[in-house]
Amino acid sequence: MWKCIAATAALAGLALSSGQIAQAQVAQPGRLLASNCFQCHGTNGKGPGFDRLAGESTAEIYKELKQFQAGKEGNGIMAKHAMAYTDEQLRLISVWFAAQK
Repeated sequence: MWKCIAATAALAGLALSSGQIAQAQVAQPGRLLASNCFQCHGTNGKGPGFDRLAGESTAEIYKELKQFQAGKEGNGIMAKHAMAYTDEQLRLISVWFAAQK
């Protein structure tokens, strides 16, 4: 996948570092998974209403999601959502929201 991203960037005249390529690889799966959160938390985690997720630390978002998944925050809608994801998916969601500013 990184070769495809690097080739696309090269065609566009851009030079990407390995860190930028890694972030691009995480960004799309993370955004797709996080899109389930947009209705309550706003597009890109910046919306009014429920907790703002954009810019929160990756560790804090992941910790909160794991608490919901474990049932430590009750049996509400967040617990139901969190239970549907694997640990890796929760990490991708956390990384993506943390990268939003």
